[in-house]
Amino acid sequence: MKITISKEDYLKTIAEAESEGEPAIPSTIARWLQISPPAVTAGIARLKRDGLIRVGKDGRIALTASGRAIADRILNRHHLIERMLVEIFGMEWHKVHEEAEKLEHGVSEDFERRLTDVLGAGKTCPHGNVVGRDTPQDRRRRGWALLSEVESARAFRVVSVYERDPKLLEFLDSLGLRPGAELRWAGRNYDETVSLEVNGRLVQLGGPAAKRVWVTPSGRPGGSTSGRANS
Repeated sequence: MKITISKEDYLKTIAEAESEGEPAIPSTIARWLQISPPAVTAGIARLKRDGLIRVGKDGRIALTASGRAIADRILNRHHLIERMLVEIFGMEWHKVHEEAEKLEHGVSEDFERRLTDVLGAGKTCPHGNVVGRDTPQDRRRRGWALLSEVESARAFRVVSVYERDPKLLEFLDSLGLRPGAELRWAGRNYDETVSLEVNGRLVQLGGPAAKRVWVTPSGRPGGSTSGRANS
């Protein structure tokens, strides 16, 4: 069985959808990979034929053990490349996701091992995300919450942001909302925007963006973030 870049992209996308709490269905894959529904249908058929996924009666896709192993390998390489770009080359945290998408398929096992030796294992990426499955339920069990869910006027720290939208990342960076940043939740407005105090100024964050930012109360452990170097 030949594992192509296309197959790796499909498997990684399915794993990422699970971690984001989105249904792993053909329409999600088409939207995330920006390809046509017919192309997704053909791709899913190939993955199923190769024993890399299972498709339920409801259309939901699940990775098999072999599919999960491939997805985890690509996710780990993506994670290491993002960290390398920030920690070694000083690249802005909000730009590294797209660069890692381009480079992740060309990393050898030897280079991956060397990156792990240099950077260390078990740390979050510049966006505050861990390698492997980390669902919204897992995050809530750690005491994290989405900014869209916060109800109390108190201090929080950003611990993780959605990394697949470059425009969102650039916008959050312009507001000072990056992993490790401290803020104070000031209130929710009628139009679902939230008012935040960040670096001594009051900013407004729209509802859709607030659903992409995870926070934890200040003073509570939330994991170290490589992106903090760019704050």
